[in-house]
Amino acid sequence: MIEYFNANQDAFWFSAGFLLLAIEAFAFGFTSGVVLFAGIGGLITGGLMWGGIVPQTWFAGFATFGVSSGISAALLWRPLLKLQNDDVPEKDNSSDLVGHAFRLEQAINYTSPGKVHFSGIDWRVEIDDEKTTDREINAGERVIVTSVDAGLFRVVPATEAEA
Repeated sequence: MIEYFNANQDAFWFSAGFLLLAIEAFAFGFTSGVVLFAGIGGLITGGLMWGGIVPQTWFAGFATFGVSSGISAALLWRPLLKLQNDDVPEKDNSSDLVGHAFRLEQAINYTSPGKVHFSGIDWRVEIDDEKTTDREINAGERVIVTSVDAGLFRVVPATEAEA
């Protein structure tokens, strides 16, 4: 086998590239960029040797492998990172509780949220800073829920929500 790879180094680099990509896919689930870029570098090296652009020597193979891995990492890092970050789902505010109105039991502001007991649950109540400029909402004031998270109501004064 060693003699075969010495005589056909392009086959060695193709094999190494596919093996590294398989390891990346099955062991890391495409989360480790290093093995991914090394696999791409192996495939590029094999392709360049197979096409006769790079001589089939070990020195040329390792040099091309290093350079092509580095170039593939430089070219693909940002697009792959952007692709990974685009998978974050947007916040879903489509709850039946959005639009629910109630009166605050205590005053709330940005630094001290309040609580309300609704439907058997004690909900934390915060001011929705994306939808209002109010810094404080007084106790007894009517508010409307604008978004819901686990155990959390984000609210605005009812006068702003109705306007």
